[in-house]
Amino acid sequence: MKDEQKVIPQTVPRQSATFSQEINSEIRRAAATGIYDIRGGGAKRHLPHFDDLLFLGASISRYPLEGYRERCETKVVLGTRFAKKPITLDIPITIAGMSFGALSGAAKEALGRGATLSGTSTTTGDGGMTPEERGHSKHLVYQYLPSRYGMNPDDLRRADAIEIVVGQGAKPGGGGMLLGQKISDRVAKMRNLPKGIDQRSACRHPDWTGPDDLEIKILEIREITGWEKPIYVKIGGARPYYDTTLAVKAGADVVVIDGMQGGTAATQDVFIEHVGQPTLAALPQAVKALQDLGMHRKVQLIVSGGIRTGADVAKALALGADAVAIGTAALIALGDNDPHWEVEYQKLGTTAGAYDDWHEGRDPAGITTQDPELQKRLDPVQAGRRLANYLKVMTLEAQTIARACGKNHVHNLEPEDLCALTVEAAAMAGVPLAGTSWIPGRGGY
Repeated sequence: MKDEQKVIPQTVPRQSATFSQEINSEIRRAAATGIYDIRGGGAKRHLPHFDDLLFLGASISRYPLEGYRERCETKVVLGTRFAKKPITLDIPITIAGMSFGALSGAAKEALGRGATLSGTSTTTGDGGMTPEERGHSKHLVYQYLPSRYGMNPDDLRRADAIEIVVGQGAKPGGGGMLLGQKISDRVAKMRNLPKGIDQRSACRHPDWTGPDDLEIKILEIREITGWEKPIYVKIGGARPYYDTTLAVKAGADVVVIDGMQGGTAATQDVFIEHVGQPTLAALPQAVKALQDLGMHRKVQLIVSGGIRTGADVAKALALGADAVAIGTAALIALGDNDPHWEVEYQKLGTTAGAYDDWHEGRDPAGITTQDPELQKRLDPVQAGRRLANYLKVMTLEAQTIARACGKNHVHNLEPEDLCALTVEAAAMAGVPLAGTSWIPGRGGY
């Protein structure tokens, strides 16, 4: 009888966690091209976020409000410190700065329409103010960026607030990009730069180098605008405690803190994924700075970076923000990455929900493009209504949560209303781990 052939079991192939398929594909791409990857959007890696927090609704120890009979206010006033004309918004959700150039003119118009229908503000972004945006925005914030693209004093005066951009969550310490294929005749004229040539925004302002100079710059802008307009200072979530402190010292009416989940039109992928701090980590540090200065609620705080739902809004307010700003979510509401265009996304080598090559100017949805034919696909009136619907839902969700916690204003939400699902989130947010009174680093049980 012949010996039976031994069968050696095969092990299951195992992908390396360090050298994943995504990492390996990037190594192969870099080896083939010799250039770094550029994309839009924010960090795609999993990060501690507002989903890691839960609200502790009222029962006996707290008294809830009746949803259909007891009011829960949502108004917010921005710029109460020095500005003669603070902005009063109906909801604590604003539209973040996104440039004409990165976005189409129709998209900028749609953002203005949606914001106005909702009683909130929108923001210009790099590249200046367009007639469509100013014409359809009740409250328009004018971004003052290092590049000075499209900047002129007349538009500063026409704006309702000025936002000095020092940093951005997707790329704190880095400048922006707008590649040549998106530099149309109109974009080139507004930016006073050649058509079809790659444009890279500076990483710092050309006429000041520190907080003392920033104070002078803020005074200069106040003089230009007759001390009427609120002055915001926007910082990326890198060193939020110190940056917030210095922004307040320099005279800011409002501080905007942008976490690394915040999007961008285009920058290096390595920047987006490896520079900055999560929004959840940056927000409490900025709040702490304001509290230590005795300026919390006197200088308003806006937080941005990965805000998606009314629950995110409510959690940001509970941690001490006065308002939030949305960018990527607003574009999705307009129609960005919509499965309706799946066939065309596949032609570009991607899929709906993953398209981030906004710098290429071939957006099938007509939002992040300057191609005249693609732009026609976006109806700014319809898209504006979609955005307004989305903002309405977010506001209703935040109100629902606030009432459940017994609050008659969304600003009355507080850290005491929250618990954390993970040790990391508890440490970052400064709230207890669920089921305990333990805050990492602060004691408890």
